Amino acid sequence: MSSTVERNSTVEIMTDGPTLQLAGDFDVRSTAAVRNAIYDHLFRWDGDIVVDLHAVPSVDLTALKVLAAACRRASVDGQHIVVRGVNAQVMRMLHLTHLIRVIEIEREPIAV
Repeated sequence: MSSTVERNSTVEIMTDGPTLQLAGDFDVRSTAAVRNAIYDHLFRWDGDIVVDLHAVPSVDLTALKVLAAACRRASVDGQHIVVRGVNAQVMRMLHLTHLIRVIEIEREPIAV
């Protein structure tokens, strides 16, 4: 299991196998670093990758557009990106921007 950490002014990017874990605010100030990390990860992994947002309290439109563009690019190249750990604020932004149609969200089972 390999793990690397990259720190940006607003978000921390950690890799663990096919998973990119983000922590902090994912906004316009961190989109370049996140975009580079996603594309680098797609280049290194042949299969699907996961972008984990459990530790991301908020996103802005620019950040969501970066995710959407990466999802489209991955599908063109025969790969797949799944976003995990989406909180209510991020889900609301996905619906308001209609990017929910482009970005695949991993659904968590409902506790019964």
